[in-house]
Amino acid sequence: MTVSETLAKLKTDKDIEPKADYTGVERADDFIFAIQTSTEQNKVGDWIVCAERVKEHSGALNATTEDNSYIRAGTVTEKGEVQRTFALNGNRCVGDAAQDFLLSHKVKFGSGQSVIFPYVYFSVKTGKGEKGQASFIVTSDTSGAAGAAAGFACDVKGIGTPSEYDYLNDPDMQTQAAPGKAVKA
Repeated sequence: MTVSETLAKLKTDKDIEPKADYTGVERADDFIFAIQTSTEQNKVGDWIVCAERVKEHSGALNATTEDNSYIRAGTVTEKGEVQRTFALNGNRCVGDAAQDFLLSHKVKFGSGQSVIFPYVYFSVKTGKGEKGQASFIVTSDTSGAAGAAAGFACDVKGIGTPSEYDYLNDPDMQTQAAPGKAVKA
């Protein structure tokens, strides 16, 4: 399912849509993680959401640090660069566009530039998040014991610093029609 389809479904089924003034609790289910799986997907709204049978798309920030000792100040920890990472895992669902892409031969056995793709990660409550590029490293493609659902897992390692993303200020997203909503010109 695409970002546009997912947001339209959330609006229709659960009356959830991003609001700039939202305050309150956010749950893991309130975030969208999507990948540009084809260069023909020019708009974030066309990117594929990782959600079908996905149990987790946990984000983490891994900062480098260096401890330095200074005269009369003692030890000071200085923060360096930060790498964004995600842990994707769930049960295998053949036919889901995100899983079929991630678990394709090209991605599972690819290396270098061939496994670097643009991603977007944002809250469906606020519309705020990030957009960047990451290396997708499949670590499990058919895990599970006899009788259990086959599982998959993928480590996502950000490259560089992602840019801030705001669905509510993305002109491409605002010009795509939602159910019962006119398209802005």
